Amino acid sequence: MNYKSRLAKMLLFAGCLSLSVGAAAAGMDGAPGAYIDLGATARSRGDAESFTLGVVLPWSHGEQPDPQRALSFYWDFFLSQWRAPNPDGADWSSYTQLGVIANWRYRFDQGASPWFVEAGVGGTVMDSLYRTSGREFSTTFQFTEQIGLGRSFGLQGEHELSLRLQHFSNAGIKEPNPGENFVRLRYLYRF
Repeated sequence: MNYKSRLAKMLLFAGCLSLSVGAAAAGMDGAPGAYIDLGATARSRGDAESFTLGVVLPWSHGEQPDPQRALSFYWDFFLSQWRAPNPDGADWSSYTQLGVIANWRYRFDQGASPWFVEAGVGGTVMDSLYRTSGREFSTTFQFTEQIGLGRSFGLQGEHELSLRLQHFSNAGIKEPNPGENFVRLRYLYRF
């Protein structure tokens, strides 16, 4: 089974699960958590894949969750592994990436909904220059922006599933600067 087929099946399963399980909404938004996410680029040729492990921490130490607050903030620290075809198409290369993102989350229904949208900006560094047949980064440092839609579930809202779009580029620091875009599915557990 190819990567896109697995991702599509995971999305379908996540959607069914999120609709069938009750949620306590925003009760856990201020709690730390850990996550895993899988991603893929959405190009017809030369797709890259990613596997990410990360932790989320409240924006400030001691921030208390407030179920009546629609907007919350958190830090996202992550380690990713990208896999992409080499420029000659004969083999695949792996790239390791460290990053941090400052995120803003909005919960519908004045903070009481299990559904949320979020956006964030941050920076990353890779262990080597990313090169495929269709993309070539000129720096190992990249800015990143992401947007997402998700849903909390569980007795206290401790589980989350989200679908995210994430962009990486060096913002024109050095050319070439083609950037890369990933579609990601993330499962997060808050402690």
